[in-house]
Amino acid sequence: MSLQEKIDAELKGAMKAKDEIKVSTLRMLRAAMKNLEIDKKTDKLEDKDTVSIISKQIKQHKDSIEGFTKGNRQDLVDKEKAELAILEAYMPTMLSADDLKPIVAAAIKKTEAKGRSDMGKVMKAAMEEAKGAVDGKMLSAMVSEELAKLG
Repeated sequence: MSLQEKIDAELKGAMKAKDEIKVSTLRMLRAAMKNLEIDKKTDKLEDKDTVSIISKQIKQHKDSIEGFTKGNRQDLVDKEKAELAILEAYMPTMLSADDLKPIVAAAIKKTEAKGRSDMGKVMKAAMEEAKGAVDGKMLSAMVSEELAKLG
C-alpha cells in the first residue's frame, strides 16, 4: 500500500468517525497532493513526492505555531499542534546523527566537494539519499561541519 493510498483510507475513516481536525488536515494534504499530480501530469504520486509535500506542510505548521505563540493565540497554537501531529504520523522515521554520517560522507564524495562553496550540491545529494527522513537543520549543520574539515 502506497503512502497516498494509506492517506486516502485514513481520510475515509476520519470522515466516518467525524474527526474534524483529521479530516480537514488530510483534505489539505490531499489538495496539495492533487496539485502536484496535475503539475506532474500523473495519476499517482511516488511516496517520495508525498513525503516531500508532507514535510513542507510540517514546516508551515511549525512556522505557524511559532507565530501564534508570539501573538499569544493559544487556541490556534493548539489547533496547529494537533494538525502537526497528524502529519508527522505519515513521515518516515527520522534518521539519527549516526545514520546521517555515512550519507553525508557519500554525498561529499559523490559531488567531489572541495569546501563550503559546494554546500548546495552536497545538501541536494544528501537530501535525495535521505529521502525526507532527515531534519534539514541537522543535516545542514553536519554538512557544514564536514565541509569545513575539507578546507
